[in-house]
Amino acid sequence: MYMDFEFQPLLKNELIRIQPLQSADFETLYAVASDPLIWEQHPNKSRCQRPVFENFFRGAMESGGAFLVYDAGKDCVIGSSRYTELDQKNNSVSIGYTFLARDHWGGAYNPALKTLMLDHAFRFVNEVVFKIGSNNIRSQKAIERLGAIKTGEADIVYFGEEAKPNFLYSIFKTDWISRKHPG
Repeated sequence: MYMDFEFQPLLKNELIRIQPLQSADFETLYAVASDPLIWEQHPNKSRCQRPVFENFFRGAMESGGAFLVYDAGKDCVIGSSRYTELDQKNNSVSIGYTFLARDHWGGAYNPALKTLMLDHAFRFVNEVVFKIGSNNIRSQKAIERLGAIKTGEADIVYFGEEAKPNFLYSIFKTDWISRKHPG
């Protein structure tokens, strides 16, 4: 099952639709990412600048697991996320590099996105890992609301960037299933 992991499926629910990121999506995604407030708590606050975002986008394309995220109701691009680091030894995959347009913060969109991605991942692995910048309180709280537990700290090297302090969080398949289907 592990070896069959599909890194870029088309997924959707009532709020979110995600599809594989394509090189032609750069300008559309940069229009969202150019808002400096999106990055204010992220490890690299300069990602709103075009040359820095070009590096971020190149890393997304090379990852083979990046998505363009749409508001399903309005059919407009609102951000990106990706799967990375499929780990056979630990039967895990990482979800990260997520950002959403500010008008989609604080509501149901991020949980809807993560639910799509978690449901898909748990068809193949037993653990999903999140690496979140140590100063990114907003993302830490959001992932904790989904049931993630903090498992450690590490300096993480993002594509083409220097290492930055991150907190590591995990959600395990058994916990995810019991949260979705209590009792």
